[in-house]
Amino acid sequence: MKISALGYSVKQSVKNMVKNRLLTVASISTIAACLFILGLFYTILTNFQYMVNHLEIGVTVFFRENITEEEIDFIESEIRLRPELKSIKYVSPDEAWEMFKEKLGDFPEVLLGFDDDNPLAHSASFEIYLDDVEKHNEFVRYVESIPGVRLVRRSDDVAEIIKGFNVLIAYVSIGIIIILLLVSVFLISNTVRIGVSMRKDEIKIMKLIGATDGFIRRPFIFEGIIIGLVGGAIPLGLIYLLYNNVIRYIEERFNILRDLLQFLEPSEIFNILVPVLLGIGIVIGIVGSRITLKKHLRV
Repeated sequence: MKISALGYSVKQSVKNMVKNRLLTVASISTIAACLFILGLFYTILTNFQYMVNHLEIGVTVFFRENITEEEIDFIESEIRLRPELKSIKYVSPDEAWEMFKEKLGDFPEVLLGFDDDNPLAHSASFEIYLDDVEKHNEFVRYVESIPGVRLVRRSDDVAEIIKGFNVLIAYVSIGIIIILLLVSVFLISNTVRIGVSMRKDEIKIMKLIGATDGFIRRPFIFEGIIIGLVGGAIPLGLIYLLYNNVIRYIEERFNILRDLLQFLEPSEIFNILVPVLLGIGIVIGIVGSRITLKKHLRV
């Protein structure tokens, strides 16, 4: 396409948009509304999955008898290299015994006879918390393979429940996103179709005087692209402002929930959301224009 032809097509598309500004506003509003709902749902979904995946999962590591402090230090240094590790705490046999006695505080008779004897003398351990439930089984297998480890007490039931719940969320979210996309395509295509139908007489005249299909089609295609870009940019701006303000409000008002409610950084969401929403807007604008023009180009 020559630069002059490209400039003409863009100029005509802008003129058409200004001339039919009410319809243009309606088209942009329809795209913006549909993509705002889609983008908002995606933002909520990704944060929810992030929170579920990063729930703390506890693992307790016990050592073999007669293990040396050097060997314990080596095991700790190896575990600290794991990326899914959130925290690790060494619990000595004396600390384990004190914690056990606290749990049995209401039944002191059970502790009779253990005043000078620690039955948990060989129960030194690491209390470990992970922040990635998907890596739970892999982490346990790794720790079990370390020399000097006697037993790994794992949270299989909790991990499986969380992973199952996460899979369920993924399937439900995919279904909802598909439904939203279909509704968006239907509404936006109808809006574009109405706009093109209103200009069918103009298209017929241009066709009768010898204009090629490509020449007639280009301004409408560029119009669809512009409407799609604007309709995608508006919800992106609104979601960005809303997301930042909601995070700031929760952190300021509900400080106690800060460790539980871990939000994704805006960049992690918008690196995907920006090209997706803009791309959907452009594609729907182009497809809607081409489908409707195909009918009216038959003269």
